[in-house]
Amino acid sequence: MKHTSAQSATSLPRAPRDDAHTRMGKYFSMMAIRVVCFVLMVAIQPYGWYTWLFAIGAIVLPYFAVVIANVAAAPAGRAVPPERAIEAAPRAPHAAPAPDETTGVIRIHEAPRRPEGAA
Repeated sequence: MKHTSAQSATSLPRAPRDDAHTRMGKYFSMMAIRVVCFVLMVAIQPYGWYTWLFAIGAIVLPYFAVVIANVAAAPAGRAVPPERAIEAAPRAPHAAPAPDETTGVIRIHEAPRRPEGAA
């Protein structure tokens, strides 16, 4: 069985829902720029060199929008342990506590089990 240490919250990858939301936002913004290029290409008169620039933008932007939208967030690398680990304090041996009469709590402490045949 593979032993893995606890994963730090800062090393976890982005949630799939958040990643998809970010990629859709990039895609829609680039497609909005494409629509603007198409409208400017048709609307601006007289036609000139800038008409070709808007046409190239309207034709090429969908390709780049799809390529950029399909780039997912980088996967998280190895789990990064927390930088500050709290050392456990050594446990001091203690006697059985006296019954707590103020709260009415009854505590039962059992002795370790003796092996069979022992006196």
